[in-house]
Amino acid sequence: MLRMKRTALYIIYFVALTIAVSCSSGKAIRKGEQLFAINEYFDAAKQYRKAYTQISAKDKAKRGEVAWKMAECYRRSNNPQRAAASYQNAIRYKYPDSLLYRSLAAAQLECGEYKAAIKSYEKYLEQVSDDHIAQMGLQTALQSQEWKKNPTRYIVKKAVELNGQRSDYCPTYVGADTTMIMFTSTRKEAKGDEISGITGQKCADFFMNKRDENGKWQKTEKIDAEINSEFEDGACAFTPDGKVMYFTRCTTDPEFPRYAELYRSTRSDAAWGAPEKIIISSDTLSSYAHPAVSPDSEWLYFSSNMSGGQGGFDIWRYYIGKNKSLEGIVENIGAGINTDCDELFPSFGPKGELFFSSNGYPGMGGLDIFCATLQGDTLWQVSNMMAPINSNGDDFGITFAPGLYRGYFSSNRGDARGWDHIYSFFLPETVHILSGWIYEKDGYELPDGIIRMIGNDGTNSSFGVMNDGSYSVRVNPGVEYVLLGTCKGYLNAMQELKTDSVEGRRMYNLNFELPTITRPVLIENIFYEFNKATLTAESATSLDELVNMLELNPNVTIELSSHCDFRGRDEYNLKLSQERAESVVKYLIDKGIDAARLTPVGYGEEKPKNATKKICEEYPFLKEGDILDEAFIKALPDEEQQEICHQLNRRTEFQVLRTTYRLYE
Repeated sequence: MLRMKRTALYIIYFVALTIAVSCSSGKAIRKGEQLFAINEYFDAAKQYRKAYTQISAKDKAKRGEVAWKMAECYRRSNNPQRAAASYQNAIRYKYPDSLLYRSLAAAQLECGEYKAAIKSYEKYLEQVSDDHIAQMGLQTALQSQEWKKNPTRYIVKKAVELNGQRSDYCPTYVGADTTMIMFTSTRKEAKGDEISGITGQKCADFFMNKRDENGKWQKTEKIDAEINSEFEDGACAFTPDGKVMYFTRCTTDPEFPRYAELYRSTRSDAAWGAPEKIIISSDTLSSYAHPAVSPDSEWLYFSSNMSGGQGGFDIWRYYIGKNKSLEGIVENIGAGINTDCDELFPSFGPKGELFFSSNGYPGMGGLDIFCATLQGDTLWQVSNMMAPINSNGDDFGITFAPGLYRGYFSSNRGDARGWDHIYSFFLPETVHILSGWIYEKDGYELPDGIIRMIGNDGTNSSFGVMNDGSYSVRVNPGVEYVLLGTCKGYLNAMQELKTDSVEGRRMYNLNFELPTITRPVLIENIFYEFNKATLTAESATSLDELVNMLELNPNVTIELSSHCDFRGRDEYNLKLSQERAESVVKYLIDKGIDAARLTPVGYGEEKPKNATKKICEEYPFLKEGDILDEAFIKALPDEEQQEICHQLNRRTEFQVLRTTYRLYE
């Protein structure tokens, strides 16, 4: 009897405890739902987490539901690690949300867990194969790994000079002044004492940093003006003169959700005036945020989820110029930029490009930064900035130093709490260098040489060479150039160059070999069939170069001469050399050179080679001025040396006769 009473007491106690726990978890859930309804996701997540720990593991349905709600809060408060873990708990308890695997995959993407994200997307797409957002996410997971392995040329570093111990984001140059940066921060110096139920941090304020006369950043200063309030203030933009500031403010209300609004403040001397709210629309249930002033100061670009867009947040523009007929006009910039997801944080680049952040295009995870250039009047070309500008986290709020591809942007990459930080970036200057020499054909450098360069990008310049005949000049990527090498007393030489379109460091080399007009010039690599005047196919390259030279110098006439060594009968050598000279002339005529400009002469063995300084450098047994005639060669003690002299004598040369052919016609 006593045992039965004790058991009954245990049952009553257990039931009472279960009821108490159930009531406690229910209270936390209701509180979480209230906070969720007014967008205070950080605080809502704490209530759901409290409820989750109080729900019995046997109550799988309830645990699954609370895990899903908790995951949604973490997602909205930028904590992808906890979001992914909570989505996985919702899956474990079989919560019946049709988007669960897609949501998990998106969170895994933001954590940089690409392989896990691929599996989650594939599992979701097995059930919903036509979901374009999931298809885009899968593409993102697949391509991100490749983009990380092959980053662009941008250099990205954490901006230690601007970051504090909380979130810092949306840096902006104050107009054209690159010595001042204004940014948003939740650091402890921000106004107000309350912790935001949305982010779990203090409400954000504006802070300023300046460079000293040596270009070094100073200590960050809080702005003591009405542009900072006890509410969320941030994401600002300036007119080019830096006198008008536009920014976002989001007030709070313990009972109702409050939406972001746009404000304007004007600077007088160093002080910012009282903010004035900008009424974009009569729609008070939409947010208006992230302002950017167009380069011509005519339009205010911003992000909004008001009706009439493509879905989610879109980029819009509002007329702020002086044309009264356009006053008050609000336009969605269209489907060329906006998607059914979110497009946020517009800004403008050095050449007027529109930069923005989006999760509506294939990217790397979270928000990615995109660049859009206008093709014609309405067609936008959108490109992902890729790694290292983008990451698996949220990347947004980019600002450029006026006229330069350098500046700052915001990212929560690598921060387990999801807090934002400011990063610097710059694009190393593209350097393509062309270098080479001008020198005499068969001779030495020509320090008096001049090069003229013409490019299809409008380049038209001339420049001299150094004392050693060398030159070095900067060229542009993706350009076709024609270069002409000239020097007094020498024929012109032309070279062509097409530079790579790659925006990186490239080196090119072009040399200019100028034939003299005062001495015979050797034509190298001319070959004939044995004991015949027939040219071999191997001669075509050198002869085609001669054709080009004659076309480039149309007022020149030349003597084309052929020479033999002294071996063989004189009459035979003379006849063979004449026929060989005529073979070369015929080749040139067949290529379009006027016969009147060409004089073939066969000298046989009558004009042995005169050893030049250049030849003596190659064959040290010879001295400058040696005439390689029969007597000289037979006196050489070495048969190999004698054969070298025979080869030097067997040659085809040209010499300029006139430089005024048809010059005055």
